[in-house]
Amino acid sequence: MDIARLSMNMSRSQTLQNVGVALLDNALEVQKIQDQGIVDMIESAPSPSLETLVNPSVGQHIDLTV
Repeated sequence: MDIARLSMNMSRSQTLQNVGVALLDNALEVQKIQDQGIVDMIESAPSPSLETLVNPSVGQHIDLTV
């Protein structure tokens, strides 16, 4: 194998590795953004009252007398 071909193969291998790292870095950034969106959504959700936690059926029915 000549030096030129070896050099080209090594350069191509390095380029492919750099592309792979860049793609993984991009995927990691996208995942971080999605995770932050989920955290924000959970934090903005209304928390149930203490009464609802203790007795979950409170407020589910209305008694009417006619």
